[in-house]
Amino acid sequence: MNKTDFSSLPLAAELLDNIAALGYEKMTPIQAQSLPEMLQGKDLLAQAQTGSGKTAAFGIGLLHKLITRANQTQALVLCPTRELADQVSKELRRLARAIPNTRIMTLCGGTPIKPQYASLEQPPHIVVGTPGRILQHLQKGSLRIDKLNKLVLDEADRMLDMGFQEEMLHIIDMTPPHRQTLLFSATYPDEIHAISEAVQNEPVHVRLEETHDDKKIKQVFYEIQKGERTKTLIAVLHHYRPESTVVFCNRKFQCQELAEELWQQGFHALALHGDLEQKERDQVLTQFANKSSSLLIATDVAARGLDIKDLQAVINFDMAHDAEIHVHRIGRTGRADKEGLAISLFMAQEAPRVTAIEEYQNSPVTIESTAKLKLRDNFRLSPPMVTLSINGGRKDKLRPGDILGALTANTDLNGKMIGKIDLFDRIAYIAVERPIAKQALRILGEGKIKGRKFKVKKLR
Repeated sequence: MNKTDFSSLPLAAELLDNIAALGYEKMTPIQAQSLPEMLQGKDLLAQAQTGSGKTAAFGIGLLHKLITRANQTQALVLCPTRELADQVSKELRRLARAIPNTRIMTLCGGTPIKPQYASLEQPPHIVVGTPGRILQHLQKGSLRIDKLNKLVLDEADRMLDMGFQEEMLHIIDMTPPHRQTLLFSATYPDEIHAISEAVQNEPVHVRLEETHDDKKIKQVFYEIQKGERTKTLIAVLHHYRPESTVVFCNRKFQCQELAEELWQQGFHALALHGDLEQKERDQVLTQFANKSSSLLIATDVAARGLDIKDLQAVINFDMAHDAEIHVHRIGRTGRADKEGLAISLFMAQEAPRVTAIEEYQNSPVTIESTAKLKLRDNFRLSPPMVTLSINGGRKDKLRPGDILGALTANTDLNGKMIGKIDLFDRIAYIAVERPIAKQALRILGEGKIKGRKFKVKKLR
């Protein structure tokens, strides 16, 4: 039996069948190295990036031996952001389909706390959430973790970056001492080792060196002069014409300023940073993921957990502070055997950072002159889709099929013209092809969905 087959693991037949039904054919490297150790109950200290399959790895570990008849919380997953917590919860629910009556709950800030009190009256088996909100519930007594046997710290380095160390340690102090602790981190700063030593028991180390195949990611550096960053960024977009790009800045105020400047230049750019309200963050991420926006301007912290399929390019508007973060940034493109593009802008005084990247990757980088970048006449980088928003969501009993039916029943639109439909509690976002946006807006605005009228608008 192949060691990368899920069937090589001592899992229940129902769980294995569901894993196969979800399309998991072989274990990824992080899964193959970590799951056998996890299933034996060992603590784990693992380096794992977004998109590596780590969520499925610890998800399977949490569901293995979960006792659904026990009315108590048995596993807790701490995440740095609500977006990541939502992604983790969705993946856990998919994996848990084969285990009847599994209760999984997401507890994050940025949403009202009172409804969460009511939901916690029946203890969930697995809780996923952000440290601040989890600690609030623990201090109020609405969440009890005295019977916890598994704890996951997901993207622990970002939780430290975001100032959650005190909350993390406080939460861990409230868990039983005899528990399994799984710590996942994209980078290994000294603080991660210190936390591991403080909260783990002889953890198994799994570290996958993240390197990139030059055949998959074309990586080019451009040396610029002071005051030339935005001009060079626009020239890069003209020259390469990527359909979807994440642009990294080091400070959040830069993200907003750059996005606004690019809008004025005719680019559809959105900013993602820590000052956005949760509703705004959801909207920005939805528009970028559904191809209604071409450019996402983000900080490292804000983009953590971002896993966009078919991301064509990553541009470092600002150089990362260290080589490991640089490699993590560019690793978001060139996935699933597709080619990617990574562009970095640097000034002469930042040359030591370029050298550090060469040493970390154990290969020289390509540095090209900005004079080679070709500007195009009448150039526009228009996203292929437009997002419509409806003031109704899951709590209004709406489903994607209801919205799709409203758009296509008795109209000349067909399902191929409709893209992703994202439902939140009180709002829904629908991606439609740009040429039919006005028609789709009229159909939804003048018609009904499940016999009800909803307000509909087109997002810019």
